[in-house]
Amino acid sequence: MFRAGRGHRPRLQRCARSRETRRGYSRNYKHVAPTALRLHLRRACSCCDFFAGVKLGWERNVSKLPRCLPAFLPAVWIKNSTSAERLTSMSHPTHKHIGVIGLGIIGRGVSENLRRKGFQVFVWNRTPRPVPNFVGSPAELAEICDCVQIFVSDDEALLQTVRRLSEKLTPKHVVLAHSTVAPDSMRAAAEIVEHRGARFVEAPFTGSKAAAEKGELVYYVAGNEAALRDARPILEASGKEIIQIGQIGQATAIKIATNMITAASVQAAAEALALIQASGLPLQKFVEAMQANASHSTTLAMKIPKMIERDFEPHFSVKHMLKDIQIANRLGLSQDLELAVTAAARDQLLEQIEQGHGDNDYSAVARKYLPKTEPAGSEETQTADEQVQTSAEAIIPVPETEEPKLEQENRTMTAGETTAPVLPGGDAKEETDSRRGFLRQLLRRARQLLKQPVSPKQG
Repeated sequence: MFRAGRGHRPRLQRCARSRETRRGYSRNYKHVAPTALRLHLRRACSCCDFFAGVKLGWERNVSKLPRCLPAFLPAVWIKNSTSAERLTSMSHPTHKHIGVIGLGIIGRGVSENLRRKGFQVFVWNRTPRPVPNFVGSPAELAEICDCVQIFVSDDEALLQTVRRLSEKLTPKHVVLAHSTVAPDSMRAAAEIVEHRGARFVEAPFTGSKAAAEKGELVYYVAGNEAALRDARPILEASGKEIIQIGQIGQATAIKIATNMITAASVQAAAEALALIQASGLPLQKFVEAMQANASHSTTLAMKIPKMIERDFEPHFSVKHMLKDIQIANRLGLSQDLELAVTAAARDQLLEQIEQGHGDNDYSAVARKYLPKTEPAGSEETQTADEQVQTSAEAIIPVPETEEPKLEQENRTMTAGETTAPVLPGGDAKEETDSRRGFLRQLLRRARQLLKQPVSPKQG
């Protein structure tokens, strides 16, 4: 736009003395900005900040803009922004290079949303992934980005990541921790970051795979006001709501409490489905009834149909939900609280882990209540009583001559366990039916009985 060289200044001086310049235009630059605006542009271009020069010229020459410039300037910026807001936004641009650590279910969705919103995203994961802008270490990520989001699974992973990140942290950095961990671990991570002069934002979230992909997570945030203000545009790229909680550690407590309700409600829904099925009712009728029930929620609306279909594709895995529930139980014990429902939900999740379903969705707790049904007419199909008897006899063989001894041993079991029924006398058919009922209850105590196996009576 402007020619450099010795002849440039005299030419501008001649233009400044001309009558056209006094009216706001240059004789030789009919369709360029006024002289004052051109000088601002020239000064800005020398600093590689063209738009800042346009802003300064706009501030001082609003009435003298040439007819070519308004079409060039952003219409929304001209119409809606005040002078102070424009000056602040141009002088202090938002973060454009964002680092994401952890490319699990949520981390992948968040990084994709950031890219769609125009951010330059650099990523790191403990297991290398073939994704754009993958860097070699957390420290390298901190060298490139001044804002880093951490999506790792547990306390140790968070603290280890923050320590590696802290090697390159400076006062310009903002670190956002999105992990659900113990409040003490979150405070320890904040202390490591702030010791380097950087700012720390605690930001656990609610929402699963679908919410992360759609940018509809809800963040619970805690930290100082300046850090939260800088982090807000980044959180808005992947979230629909940001709820400010208070001090570091308190947002995590909120997240753990909400997960207690989520785990308990899904466990209750699984048991309710089992009751409906045992009553001979169509499970779809239960779905319709729940839609008009006060206890209905978005979680149940999403999970119940998948439990009926036995679709346990992970949106939030069993192992991660178990980790959160175990944190809740530890917090309850530390405060002398009895969390009976939470403990029951923990036991069901732990059972899924022991069966090898830790990577399934946490709604897999319904697997034990809604077993797969064999096709009608199959020769391998057995009645419920036959299945129970076969399973029980495979675990604990019980001969007929040992029934009185079993009855005596069941009476000596620890308090709190259900006592076994007394087997009645009578003919062989009655004894067989009673044994079946006895074995159904005995299955629940198989582990205890296996530790004290029953040997047949020597004849």
